[in-house]
Amino acid sequence: MNDPVNNFEIPPEWMRRAAIPWGELKAGIASGRLVLLANGSVLRRGYTTGTTAAAAAKAAVLSLRCPVDRVTVLTPAGIDVVLDVKASAGRASATKDSGDHGFDVTNGIEIVAEAREADTISIRAGAGIGVKKGVPAINPVPMRQIRAAIECAVREVGISGADVEICVPKGREIADQTLNSRVGIVGGISILGTTGFVEPWNEHLLETKQELIRGSDRVVLTTGRIGMRYSNMLFPDHVVVMVGNRISEGIAAAEGEIILCGLPGLILKWADPDILKGTGFLTIKEMIEDDPTNIRIDDRLNSAKKDVPGVRIVLLNLDGSTLRDTDP
Repeated sequence: MNDPVNNFEIPPEWMRRAAIPWGELKAGIASGRLVLLANGSVLRRGYTTGTTAAAAAKAAVLSLRCPVDRVTVLTPAGIDVVLDVKASAGRASATKDSGDHGFDVTNGIEIVAEAREADTISIRAGAGIGVKKGVPAINPVPMRQIRAAIECAVREVGISGADVEICVPKGREIADQTLNSRVGIVGGISILGTTGFVEPWNEHLLETKQELIRGSDRVVLTTGRIGMRYSNMLFPDHVVVMVGNRISEGIAAAEGEIILCGLPGLILKWADPDILKGTGFLTIKEMIEDDPTNIRIDDRLNSAKKDVPGVRIVLLNLDGSTLRDTDP
C-alpha cells in the first residue's frame, strides 16, 4: 500500500504487524491521517498552519450565508480533509491539530478569518502572522491552498468574491518559541505547509526510518519534501528516506551506499552549525542567493566529506537543479 502524502510504499510485513483492523488502517492511510510504523503501531499526522488557515478562510466565506461547523479543504498533497470550525456572520475560527508530532509549539492555536463580500478575492494577513521585510510570512504553497479554499466557498455561496483577513490571536506570543526572529520574521508565526500535513515526528518514527535505512543497499537521505521529490527522480534505483535534521543518525544507521541529497539549508547547517557566523546573512538561502559560488559552501562540504568519506552529498536548488555534488 502507498502512503499518499510522502509516496512511500509501505512494506507488506509492516501491514501484517498493524495494531488496528485492516479496514481502519487502509482508510486512515488513504486519508493521509495515519502513519504506519515498522513495529505495527500507528501515529496520527496533524494539519499544518496552512491547512488550518484555509479551513478558517473557507468557513468565514461560507458563513456569510449561514453558520458553519465543519469544512472540507484540499491539501497540497491532493487529499481532501475535513476540519471542525466555528463560523457565523463572516467570522470563523479553526484550531490547529498537530496529531502525534509531540514537539509542535503551534499545536492547539486558534486561527481566525474574517470575510466580507467583494468583487474579487483578496487575502490579507492580520495580527499574529509574522512579517519579513514588509511581506507577510505566508509561504507560496499555503497561500495557494488558502486562495483555492476561498474560491471554492465563493462559488458555493454564489458571490463574485470575498475580502478575507486571517489572523492568529496568540501568534506573537507563540512566535517567541520559534526560530522566526532568527530569520528576520517578526510579529508572529509563519503560515506554512508543503503537503498540508504535519508529520508525527518522534523517536518511534525515527526508529522506523532507521530500520528502513538499515535494510537498504542504496539509500538517499533527504531533509524535506522538495528533496524527497527530486531525489526520487534523480536516484530512482535508491530508497529515499526523509530524515529532516537527523542527518547524523540517518548516516549512522546506513550500511550500504549513502547519498545525502536536498536543499542546502539543513545540510550545510549539519556540515557546520556556524557557517553563517561573520557573514552578515540571517539564512543560508540568503547567502546562496547573494553568491551561489560562495567558497564557504565548498569548504564546508569538503570538511563534511572528511568526516563521512563514504557519503555523496548533493545540494539542490528549488527547481531540482544541482547546486553542488561532491561526487558527480
